[in-house]
Amino acid sequence: MSLYVTELRRLSKRRLTRLLLVLLLLGLAGVATAFSFSSHKLSPAVVAEAQAKADADYRQAVKDWERSVTECDAAAARGEKTEDRYGPDCGRQWQPQPEMFDPKWNLPYQFDFRAEFPMFIAVFAGAVALFAFIVGASFVGAEWSTGGMMNLLLWRPKRLAVLGAKLAALLTTVLGVSVVLGAFWTLAFWLIGTYKGTTAKVTAGVWRSIGLDGLRAVGLVLAVGAVAFALASLGRHTAMALGAAVAVFAISEVAIRIAVGVLGVAFGDRFVLSTYAQAWFMKQVQLLDYDACEFTKGECKPAELLITWQDSALVFGVGFAVVLVGAFWLMRRRDIS
Repeated sequence: MSLYVTELRRLSKRRLTRLLLVLLLLGLAGVATAFSFSSHKLSPAVVAEAQAKADADYRQAVKDWERSVTECDAAAARGEKTEDRYGPDCGRQWQPQPEMFDPKWNLPYQFDFRAEFPMFIAVFAGAVALFAFIVGASFVGAEWSTGGMMNLLLWRPKRLAVLGAKLAALLTTVLGVSVVLGAFWTLAFWLIGTYKGTTAKVTAGVWRSIGLDGLRAVGLVLAVGAVAFALASLGRHTAMALGAAVAVFAISEVAIRIAVGVLGVAFGDRFVLSTYAQAWFMKQVQLLDYDACEFTKGECKPAELLITWQDSALVFGVGFAVVLVGAFWLMRRRDIS
């Protein structure tokens, strides 16, 4: 039996892997189920009811306005001051107009698959990435901390082959979970859109865009799992990966934000990892610098900086390569005993 198959079986039989997979399934199913109850199909009867409500609100507003004008005229005839209470000319210029009462405001929420599903791809990627991170870190971290890695290397002394087989097993598992659950996730929201929302204007081009979003999501999930694996291997413990994740979050999302704010650095969000994660899913993020404006001189168009998904690929790719190469390099040179 090959080392890769052995590691694949070892990973699939771990209780933590199975537990996290069950929790992931329950979490995704819970999100989809809860969201399905918040969406409502806009039938002709519902639209007609919303239009009737808007018309009734308009008629009531006109009656209130007419009554206010009449009261104002009566008060003015008695010699009272009316401008403070009713406005100039008794508020005649404020007559309600039909366009002020849009029937859309009376409609319940309806899920639009074309417009909103990309956001749920990001939600799905975040959940699966968390699964990949914990499974990846614990898979190799537990081997180091319990002495299992040393025993394995006595059987197969090729260090890089052993570490590579473990990483390949992890990425294969994460890829399979991502693809299978991603297909069910897409189906679930397509059904929500079909029966409790709308799937209008979903063309072949939209499906291609969704497919590309899905590929980026899977790529990020695989990268997160591989980085967690590499960090745990570098530190010989699962806690190394978890500690590094907390440190990166604290530095990127707290320390750097505070520093760039205090120093007044233009486009400070370009130094924050969450900006690149957002650009990875949304294809691009526009940053604005209002500090360059002098509003006392009139209207000002703020400076702009565009962060694209290609920029995100460069940032994440460099970090991914450094951590992974470092893990394999140290694996080759370190003392295993």
